[in-house]
Amino acid sequence: MRNTFILLFLLSILIHSCEKKNEENKETQIKVDESSVKLDLKQANRLAALPLKCMQVEFPNKTGQMLSSASDLGTPVELHPAFYGCFDWHSSVHGHWSLVKLLKDFPELDKRDSIIEKLKQNISKGNIQGEINYFKRKQEYAYERMYGWTWLLKLQQELDTWNDATGKELSQNLQPLSDLIIQRYIEFLPKLNYPLRVGTHTNSAFGMSFAYDYAIHSKNEKLKLSLEENSKRLYLKDENCPISWEPDGMDFLSPCLEEVGLMQRILNKDEFLAWLDKFLPQLKDKNFSFEVAKVSDRTDGHLVHLDGLNFSRAWVFYRLAKDYPEKYGHLKNEGDKHLDYSLPSITDGSYEGEHWLASFALYALSER
Repeated sequence: MRNTFILLFLLSILIHSCEKKNEENKETQIKVDESSVKLDLKQANRLAALPLKCMQVEFPNKTGQMLSSASDLGTPVELHPAFYGCFDWHSSVHGHWSLVKLLKDFPELDKRDSIIEKLKQNISKGNIQGEINYFKRKQEYAYERMYGWTWLLKLQQELDTWNDATGKELSQNLQPLSDLIIQRYIEFLPKLNYPLRVGTHTNSAFGMSFAYDYAIHSKNEKLKLSLEENSKRLYLKDENCPISWEPDGMDFLSPCLEEVGLMQRILNKDEFLAWLDKFLPQLKDKNFSFEVAKVSDRTDGHLVHLDGLNFSRAWVFYRLAKDYPEKYGHLKNEGDKHLDYSLPSITDGSYEGEHWLASFALYALSER
């Protein structure tokens, strides 16, 4: 009788475990409606409206400056004549990237002429010189390192590849600031003894990813080699990333997945697949499921970060699925699931998310 009871007890545990596993897998098996995560003209106009609305709005503003004396004080537009809108410097920069990207991909974009006029006003030679002057302040050597830096190079790359007279003009205007940022990368990376594995601005893997894309695009061998050498030094030996610990409550980047995104760029195919098998072996499971990050209050500037996390997770999933469809093609649905959760909410009227989330959504959609 006792043995029978034990067998029945163990059987009930096994059944419960299987039922639980099936429930966990249901989320992966549900397919998202393609139309809800598609980048078309309607979606493009929706996304463009957000940075357009704030790109020349000076307040509210978080300058993040370091003061050495009272003479350093200034209004946002005095300190940053090009990138003063959209609450903070980096959000302004990637808001400009969003508008350039959308203009290129959708020539029939609403308010096209207005967007171009504002881009010309902001990214003028004089305004970019003003930005350079700020970066050259002794106490601002590390300003926007590396989050703002990487978005600045993303904007430069987008302008470089805009086959239009406006694109050429703005690209030339921005280049001196980009050259300064490139030099800052090359000087800083060898000094970084340890990676920054966080889910916010200072994440070093994200800070190096767009910079690497720019190095490839611009054929800048010095920047490219610096990024390759230091990425391998910082990340190549990593194994078993604790992805189950994610997210922290205010993340907008995944520490594990951003590292994947960087190493996917840096390593060749065989090296990368071998590395990924050790770093995140669970991703190759066809039933892998990652619960979307839930936002409790989109009027809270830190809690709404989690919408950005859903977008940034999605762009890594899409890149993996696109480059390695046989092994990681199932992750496209994971990307769709994350995108579909947060995309409807980015225009809910709350400035805490509106001033920056369109760029994250656009990059995820473009990777899709």
